[in-house]
Amino acid sequence: MRAITQNTFGGPEVLEVTDLPVPDLGPGRVLVRVKAAGVNPIELFIRSGAFPLLGEPPFVLGWDLSGVVERVEPGVHRFKEGDEVYGLPLFPLAAGAYAEYVSAPARQLARKPAGISHEEAAALPLVGLTAWQAFAEIAELRPGQRVLVHGAGGGLGHVAVQLAKHMGAQVVGTASAGKHEFLRGLGADRLIDHRTADYAEVLRDDPVDVVLETLGGGHAERSFTILRPGGLLITAVERTSTTLPGLAAEAGVRFAPLGVEPDAAGLESLTALVEAGRLRPYLQEVLPLEQAAKAHEIVATGSVRGKVVLSV
Repeated sequence: MRAITQNTFGGPEVLEVTDLPVPDLGPGRVLVRVKAAGVNPIELFIRSGAFPLLGEPPFVLGWDLSGVVERVEPGVHRFKEGDEVYGLPLFPLAAGAYAEYVSAPARQLARKPAGISHEEAAALPLVGLTAWQAFAEIAELRPGQRVLVHGAGGGLGHVAVQLAKHMGAQVVGTASAGKHEFLRGLGADRLIDHRTADYAEVLRDDPVDVVLETLGGGHAERSFTILRPGGLLITAVERTSTTLPGLAAEAGVRFAPLGVEPDAAGLESLTALVEAGRLRPYLQEVLPLEQAAKAHEIVATGSVRGKVVLSV
Protein backbone atom coordinates (compact mmCIF):
# COMPACT_ATOMS: atom_id res chain seq x y z
CA MET A 1 0.00 0.00 0.00
CA ARG A 2 1.00 3.63 -0.41
CA ALA A 3 1.68 5.50 2.82
CA ILE A 4 3.30 8.74 3.94
CA THR A 5 6.26 8.02 6.18
CA GLN A 6 9.09 10.00 7.71
CA ASN A 7 12.52 8.70 8.69
CA THR A 8 13.59 11.72 10.72
CA PHE A 9 12.07 14.69 12.53
CA GLY A 10 11.97 17.92 10.54
CA GLY A 11 9.93 20.15 8.27
CA PRO A 12 7.23 19.07 5.83
CA GLU A 13 9.90 17.91 3.40
CA VAL A 14 10.59 14.82 5.57
CA LEU A 15 7.18 13.36 4.58
CA GLU A 16 7.70 10.80 1.83
CA VAL A 17 5.50 8.48 -0.21
CA THR A 18 6.48 4.89 0.59
CA ASP A 19 5.26 1.38 -0.15
CA LEU A 20 4.42 -0.53 3.04
CA PRO A 21 2.75 -3.87 3.76
CA VAL A 22 -1.00 -3.77 4.34
CA PRO A 23 -1.43 -3.93 8.15
CA ASP A 24 -2.54 -7.14 9.80
CA LEU A 25 -5.84 -7.53 11.55
CA GLY A 26 -6.16 -8.62 15.18
CA PRO A 27 -8.86 -9.31 17.75
CA GLY A 28 -11.76 -6.90 17.45
CA ARG A 29 -10.37 -5.17 14.37
CA VAL A 30 -11.42 -4.34 10.84
CA LEU A 31 -9.28 -3.41 7.85
CA VAL A 32 -10.38 -0.05 6.45
CA ARG A 33 -9.63 1.02 2.90
CA VAL A 34 -8.98 4.69 3.61
CA LYS A 35 -10.70 7.15 1.28
CA ALA A 36 -9.68 10.34 3.10
CA ALA A 37 -7.57 11.37 6.09
CA GLY A 38 -7.82 14.59 8.08
CA VAL A 39 -4.77 16.72 8.84
CA ASN A 40 -4.56 18.22 12.34
CA PRO A 41 -2.08 20.63 13.97
CA ILE A 42 -0.92 17.96 16.43
CA GLU A 43 0.55 16.04 13.51
CA LEU A 44 2.80 18.98 12.64
CA PHE A 45 4.23 18.99 16.16
CA ILE A 46 4.80 15.24 16.04
CA ARG A 47 6.46 15.47 12.61
CA SER A 48 8.86 18.19 13.76
CA GLY A 49 9.82 16.44 16.97
CA ALA A 50 8.38 19.22 19.15
CA PHE A 51 5.87 16.71 20.56
CA PRO A 52 7.34 13.21 20.06
CA LEU A 53 4.11 11.39 20.87
CA LEU A 54 4.94 8.44 18.62
CA GLY A 55 8.58 8.09 19.64
CA GLU A 56 11.40 8.14 17.14
CA PRO A 57 10.75 7.83 13.36
CA PRO A 58 10.04 6.04 11.15
CA PHE A 59 6.26 6.16 11.53
CA VAL A 60 3.07 7.01 9.65
CA LEU A 61 1.10 10.01 10.91
CA GLY A 62 -2.64 10.47 11.03
CA TRP A 63 -5.78 9.47 12.96
CA ASP A 64 -8.83 11.04 11.32
CA LEU A 65 -10.11 8.72 8.62
CA SER A 66 -13.12 7.84 6.51
CA GLY A 67 -13.26 4.78 4.31
CA VAL A 68 -14.72 1.38 3.52
CA VAL A 69 -14.42 -1.84 5.51
CA GLU A 70 -12.31 -4.25 3.46
CA ARG A 71 -12.00 -7.20 5.87
CA VAL A 72 -13.42 -8.13 9.26
CA GLU A 73 -11.68 -10.14 11.95
CA PRO A 74 -13.72 -13.25 12.87
CA GLY A 75 -15.96 -12.47 15.81
CA VAL A 76 -16.46 -8.78 14.93
CA HIS A 77 -20.16 -8.18 14.39
CA ARG A 78 -20.33 -4.38 14.43
CA PHE A 79 -19.49 -4.00 10.72
CA LYS A 80 -19.37 -6.06 7.55
CA GLU A 81 -17.32 -5.79 4.36
CA GLY A 82 -18.39 -2.80 2.28
CA ASP A 83 -19.64 -0.66 5.18
CA GLU A 84 -18.60 3.01 5.05
CA VAL A 85 -17.05 4.04 8.35
CA TYR A 86 -15.17 6.91 9.97
CA GLY A 87 -13.36 7.53 13.21
CA LEU A 88 -10.31 8.38 15.30
CA PRO A 89 -8.84 4.94 15.91
CA LEU A 90 -6.21 4.27 18.59
CA PHE A 91 -5.54 7.92 19.50
CA PRO A 92 -3.04 8.78 20.99
CA LEU A 93 -1.31 5.56 19.87
CA ALA A 94 -0.21 5.30 16.25
CA ALA A 95 -3.00 4.61 13.76
CA GLY A 96 -1.22 5.52 10.50
CA ALA A 97 -4.16 7.13 8.69
CA TYR A 98 -1.93 8.76 6.04
CA ALA A 99 -2.11 5.49 4.12
CA GLU A 100 -4.32 3.38 1.89
CA TYR A 101 -5.23 0.92 4.65
CA VAL A 102 -5.63 1.07 8.42
CA SER A 103 -6.26 -1.76 10.90
CA ALA A 104 -8.66 -0.28 13.45
CA PRO A 105 -10.63 -1.47 16.49
CA ALA A 106 -14.21 -1.89 15.31
CA ARG A 107 -15.59 -0.29 18.47
CA GLN A 108 -13.66 2.92 17.81
CA LEU A 109 -15.44 3.48 14.47
CA ALA A 110 -18.94 4.48 13.45
CA ARG A 111 -20.86 4.42 10.20
CA LYS A 112 -20.04 7.40 8.01
CA PRO A 113 -22.77 10.05 8.04
CA ALA A 114 -25.02 9.84 5.01
CA GLY A 115 -25.10 12.85 2.71
CA ILE A 116 -21.51 13.99 3.10
CA SER A 117 -18.34 12.92 1.30
CA HIS A 118 -15.55 10.80 2.71
CA GLU A 119 -13.42 13.95 2.70
CA GLU A 120 -15.93 15.82 4.86
CA ALA A 121 -16.32 12.83 7.17
CA ALA A 122 -12.54 12.54 7.61
CA ALA A 123 -12.43 16.17 8.77
CA LEU A 124 -14.72 15.50 11.71
CA PRO A 125 -13.55 12.83 14.22
CA LEU A 126 -10.76 14.53 16.19
CA VAL A 127 -12.28 18.00 16.30
CA GLY A 128 -15.84 16.72 16.61
CA LEU A 129 -15.08 14.38 19.49
CA THR A 130 -13.01 17.07 21.21
CA ALA A 131 -15.89 19.54 21.07
CA TRP A 132 -18.48 16.89 21.99
CA GLN A 133 -16.53 15.68 25.01
CA ALA A 134 -15.89 19.28 26.09
CA PHE A 135 -19.46 20.54 25.87
CA ALA A 136 -21.71 17.50 26.28
CA GLU A 137 -19.67 15.58 28.85
CA ILE A 138 -17.42 17.96 30.79
CA ALA A 139 -19.37 21.23 30.72
CA GLU A 140 -22.82 19.60 30.44
CA LEU A 141 -23.72 22.73 28.52
CA ARG A 142 -27.22 24.10 29.12
CA PRO A 143 -29.42 26.34 26.97
CA GLY A 144 -28.80 30.01 27.62
CA GLN A 145 -25.24 29.67 28.84
CA ARG A 146 -22.56 31.78 27.17
CA VAL A 147 -19.54 30.10 25.61
CA LEU A 148 -16.29 31.60 24.33
CA VAL A 149 -14.55 29.58 21.63
CA HIS A 150 -10.97 30.61 20.98
CA GLY A 151 -9.78 30.19 17.40
CA ALA A 152 -13.39 29.85 16.29
CA GLY A 153 -12.63 29.76 12.57
CA GLY A 154 -10.21 26.81 12.70
CA GLY A 155 -10.75 23.07 12.59
CA LEU A 156 -11.84 22.58 16.19
CA GLY A 157 -13.32 26.05 16.57
CA HIS A 158 -15.80 25.95 13.68
CA VAL A 159 -17.18 22.60 14.84
CA ALA A 160 -17.34 23.78 18.47
CA VAL A 161 -19.38 26.82 17.41
CA GLN A 162 -21.93 24.58 15.71
CA LEU A 163 -22.18 22.15 18.62
CA ALA A 164 -22.55 24.91 21.22
CA LYS A 165 -25.35 26.50 19.18
CA HIS A 166 -27.07 23.14 18.85
CA MET A 167 -27.00 22.84 22.64
CA GLY A 168 -28.69 26.22 23.00
CA ALA A 169 -25.70 28.30 24.05
CA GLN A 170 -24.90 31.88 23.11
CA VAL A 171 -21.57 31.69 21.30
CA VAL A 172 -18.76 34.23 21.36
CA GLY A 173 -15.76 33.52 19.16
CA THR A 174 -12.30 34.97 18.61
CA ALA A 175 -11.23 34.94 14.96
CA SER A 176 -9.72 37.22 12.35
CA ALA A 177 -12.18 39.57 10.66
CA GLY A 178 -12.01 37.63 7.40
CA LYS A 179 -13.68 34.65 9.09
CA HIS A 180 -16.53 36.55 10.76
CA GLU A 181 -19.10 36.18 8.00
CA PHE A 182 -18.32 32.46 7.77
CA LEU A 183 -18.79 32.06 11.53
CA ARG A 184 -22.01 34.04 11.62
CA GLY A 185 -23.31 31.56 9.07
CA LEU A 186 -22.49 28.78 11.54
CA GLY A 187 -24.44 30.51 14.31
CA ALA A 188 -21.87 32.58 16.23
CA ASP A 189 -23.63 35.38 18.13
CA ARG A 190 -20.65 37.65 18.78
CA LEU A 191 -17.20 37.76 17.23
CA ILE A 192 -14.02 39.45 18.37
CA ASP A 193 -11.18 40.14 15.93
CA HIS A 194 -8.13 39.03 17.89
CA ARG A 195 -5.90 41.13 15.63
CA THR A 196 -7.52 44.44 16.56
CA ALA A 197 -9.19 43.89 19.95
CA ASP A 198 -8.34 42.34 23.31
CA TYR A 199 -11.02 39.81 24.19
CA ALA A 200 -10.16 40.14 27.89
CA GLU A 201 -11.01 43.86 27.74
CA VAL A 202 -14.08 43.38 25.52
CA LEU A 203 -15.58 40.76 27.85
CA ARG A 204 -14.35 42.11 31.18
CA ASP A 205 -17.81 43.39 32.12
CA ASP A 206 -19.71 40.79 30.10
CA PRO A 207 -18.34 37.43 31.28
CA VAL A 208 -19.08 33.97 29.94
CA ASP A 209 -19.91 30.62 31.55
CA VAL A 210 -17.55 28.35 29.59
CA VAL A 211 -14.31 28.91 27.67
CA LEU A 212 -12.94 26.37 25.19
CA GLU A 213 -9.23 27.22 24.98
CA THR A 214 -7.48 25.91 21.91
CA LEU A 215 -4.45 28.18 21.48
CA GLY A 216 -2.09 27.93 24.45
CA GLY A 217 0.46 30.70 24.92
CA GLY A 218 -1.06 32.24 28.04
CA HIS A 219 -4.65 32.40 26.83
CA ALA A 220 -5.85 30.09 29.61
CA GLU A 221 -4.65 32.46 32.34
CA ARG A 222 -6.15 35.48 30.57
CA SER A 223 -9.41 33.66 30.01
CA PHE A 224 -9.90 33.14 33.75
CA THR A 225 -10.58 36.88 33.97
CA ILE A 226 -13.62 36.75 31.69
CA LEU A 227 -15.37 33.79 33.32
CA ARG A 228 -18.31 34.20 35.68
CA PRO A 229 -17.69 33.07 39.28
CA GLY A 230 -17.74 29.30 39.18
CA GLY A 231 -17.33 29.32 35.40
CA LEU A 232 -15.39 26.65 33.56
CA LEU A 233 -12.26 26.75 31.39
CA ILE A 234 -11.66 23.66 29.25
CA THR A 235 -8.29 23.33 27.55
CA ALA A 236 -7.13 20.75 25.05
CA VAL A 237 -3.63 22.23 24.78
CA GLU A 238 -2.47 22.81 28.37
CA ARG A 239 -4.02 19.81 30.03
CA THR A 240 -0.79 18.80 31.83
CA SER A 241 -0.25 22.22 33.42
CA THR A 242 0.57 22.10 37.13
CA THR A 243 -0.06 25.82 37.67
CA LEU A 244 -3.43 26.39 35.97
CA PRO A 245 -5.54 24.47 38.53
CA GLY A 246 -4.23 26.69 41.35
CA LEU A 247 -4.69 29.87 39.33
CA ALA A 248 -8.26 28.84 38.52
CA ALA A 249 -9.02 28.27 42.19
CA GLU A 250 -7.61 31.69 43.08
CA ALA A 251 -9.85 33.26 40.42
CA GLY A 252 -12.93 31.44 41.72
CA VAL A 253 -13.43 29.43 38.53
CA ARG A 254 -13.00 25.80 37.46
CA PHE A 255 -10.33 24.23 35.28
CA ALA A 256 -10.83 21.08 33.20
CA PRO A 257 -8.11 19.51 31.05
CA LEU A 258 -9.36 17.60 28.03
CA GLY A 259 -7.60 14.73 26.28
CA VAL A 260 -9.83 13.53 23.45
CA GLU A 261 -10.62 9.81 23.38
CA PRO A 262 -11.78 7.52 20.56
CA ASP A 263 -15.49 6.99 21.18
CA ALA A 264 -17.99 5.28 18.89
CA ALA A 265 -20.96 6.60 20.88
CA GLY A 266 -19.71 10.16 20.50
CA LEU A 267 -19.20 9.61 16.77
CA GLU A 268 -22.76 8.34 16.48
CA SER A 269 -24.01 11.51 18.18
CA LEU A 270 -22.06 13.58 15.66
CA THR A 271 -23.45 11.46 12.81
CA ALA A 272 -27.00 12.16 13.96
CA LEU A 273 -26.32 15.91 13.97
CA VAL A 274 -24.76 15.80 10.51
CA GLU A 275 -27.67 13.83 9.08
CA ALA A 276 -30.14 16.24 10.73
CA GLY A 277 -28.41 19.20 9.07
CA ARG A 278 -27.18 20.63 12.38
CA LEU A 279 -23.46 20.09 11.85
CA ARG A 280 -21.18 20.22 8.82
CA PRO A 281 -17.40 20.28 8.62
CA TYR A 282 -15.95 22.90 6.30
CA LEU A 283 -13.02 21.99 4.05
CA GLN A 284 -10.61 24.72 3.06
CA GLU A 285 -8.65 22.36 0.84
CA VAL A 286 -8.53 18.72 -0.26
CA LEU A 287 -5.18 17.44 -1.51
CA PRO A 288 -4.05 14.03 -2.78
CA LEU A 289 -2.19 11.80 -0.32
CA GLU A 290 1.07 12.45 -2.18
CA GLN A 291 0.83 16.14 -1.23
CA ALA A 292 0.86 15.58 2.53
CA ALA A 293 3.84 17.94 2.83
CA LYS A 294 1.88 20.74 1.17
CA ALA A 295 -1.06 20.04 3.48
CA HIS A 296 1.25 20.49 6.47
CA GLU A 297 2.53 23.77 5.04
CA ILE A 298 -1.03 25.06 4.72
CA VAL A 299 -1.99 24.05 8.26
CA ALA A 300 1.23 25.62 9.58
CA THR A 301 0.08 29.08 8.43
CA GLY A 302 -2.36 29.11 11.35
CA SER A 303 -5.01 30.76 9.20
CA VAL A 304 -6.91 27.71 7.92
CA ARG A 305 -10.67 28.08 7.74
CA GLY A 306 -12.07 24.72 8.82
CA LYS A 307 -9.96 21.72 7.86
CA VAL A 308 -7.42 20.43 5.34
CA VAL A 309 -7.93 16.82 4.21
CA LEU A 310 -5.96 14.27 2.19
CA SER A 311 -7.81 12.28 -0.46
CA VAL A 312 -6.41 8.75 -0.63
